[in-house]
Amino acid sequence: MRVIPAIDLKGGQCVRLYQGDFEQVTVYSDDPLAVARQFTELGTTDLHIVDLDGARSGTQDNRNIIAGIAAATDLDIQLGGGIRDSATLEAWFNSGVTRCVVGSLSITEPDTVKAWLVRYGGDRIVLALDVTIGDDGVPLVTTHGWTSSSTSTVFECIEDFGAAGLRHVLCTDVSRDGAMSGPNLALYRQILGRFGDLQLQASGGVRSIDDLAALRAEGLPAAITGRALLDGKITAQEVRSFQQNA
Repeated sequence: MRVIPAIDLKGGQCVRLYQGDFEQVTVYSDDPLAVARQFTELGTTDLHIVDLDGARSGTQDNRNIIAGIAAATDLDIQLGGGIRDSATLEAWFNSGVTRCVVGSLSITEPDTVKAWLVRYGGDRIVLALDVTIGDDGVPLVTTHGWTSSSTSTVFECIEDFGAAGLRHVLCTDVSRDGAMSGPNLALYRQILGRFGDLQLQASGGVRSIDDLAALRAEGLPAAITGRALLDGKITAQEVRSFQQNA
């Protein structure tokens, strides 16, 4: 299982939000490139970046920072936040980004995202599916920064995009993100039970190296962790050892 460290950018700083709330911000560093360079020492191959400003406004004010990280490291950059048209997508690819993450647009403009999958290939586009678990246990996809719920289940979304070449899905249980409450193993188990070949990325709730081990035991191809690394709950030595013993 690949461990993918995460950086969230807001106002040029490396931050974390609690459950997507822009009013609950923790600033970790005003030098995102330095943080990215620290992550290169983990023995990982990827870096997940969320452009929070782009997600909120649709403008890519952090482009130079992200391009600088891509140029200064050998990490495969996976970038999400405010990608709403093909021009933005192309610009990010030209800036050195390996994969672009698309969220709400997959619900509001599914044909557009399917066309991107066909044009650029399944290895360049990641579908970000943020879910809330209802009282009936059904995982429904949320949109627009977790403020709106759709009527589509996570399973229906994955099935719908499969014919267009979908390979990578980043799935977050909204209630777990930034809460340090552990990943939703049951959710990921259900998804992989239906879509065994999916390159599924678990996101949200990772507290420790034990959580990463639990995800690996479930067969997860990849897991994203941000806060636990930034807070030192997971150490560089633990990640290196985890990767070596994969």
